[in-house]
Amino acid sequence: MVIDKIKKRESSVVSQKKSSIDIPIGKWIKCDGCGEILYKDVVRENLSICPNCGHYFRMHIGRRIELITDEGTYERFNLNIDTTNPLGLEDYPKKIKALREKTGLEEAVACGTADINGEKVVLCIMDSGFLMGSMGVVVGEKITYGIEQAIEKKLPLVIFCVSGGARMQEGIFSLMQMAKTSAALTKLDEAGLLYISVLTDPTYGGVTASFASLGDIILAEPHAMIGFAGKRVIEQTIGEKLPEGFQTAEFLLEHGFIDKIVERKDLKDTISKLIKYHKGGK
Repeated sequence: MVIDKIKKRESSVVSQKKSSIDIPIGKWIKCDGCGEILYKDVVRENLSICPNCGHYFRMHIGRRIELITDEGTYERFNLNIDTTNPLGLEDYPKKIKALREKTGLEEAVACGTADINGEKVVLCIMDSGFLMGSMGVVVGEKITYGIEQAIEKKLPLVIFCVSGGARMQEGIFSLMQMAKTSAALTKLDEAGLLYISVLTDPTYGGVTASFASLGDIILAEPHAMIGFAGKRVIEQTIGEKLPEGFQTAEFLLEHGFIDKIVERKDLKDTISKLIKYHKGGK
């Protein structure tokens, strides 16, 4: 009897303490780098970088457009295409609908034209928040259309890549996008136009094995994870221990896979300068 009364008293105190804590839902985020709990607005003001340890958070397409393009210059391509369900999976259309409501995006990539420090480009930006930026038919078609528009308008092409790879929910149709985007980039190269690929965390799978790795210039954000398969899968396949950090941007820069690691705050200026150099300007 006495023990029961003590338990009731303790549970009452705990509930009162909990109710007195007023933390707005959705206002805080945990840093994967240092484990600190951070106020979202502070992180956003710091270019979505942890102010404590410098960890790079993944960026929404809308925020990336704000940081990279000149204000008011981005014009999205209006393509009348929609994500289909070629394998007839019951939950796939429901998942796509839920993601659209949650992210405010139609798909895992947005493409259009924009100015970057006065330099007009075709700009494609992928978003990991939409099925981990996976490349299905619509993503492949939008990327390809962006490449074709760059050729038609004689503009440089810039693609911000982030992806877990091909979209398994669309089977072989997703793998076909690797060949389609690569073939389109061959035409861009033949036209003598510049393609800058920017690899962000993470860039994996079929995206790495196609358009992400085919840039004339390949840039990467600091500490971005880049590869085809994960470390554990590779180690199990080859039966060897891989070096520490072998898929980081820093390791790949050292081994010649990428050309330069650029901090987020410097990306806009770096891209515009590269475009000017390619045009022969000073």
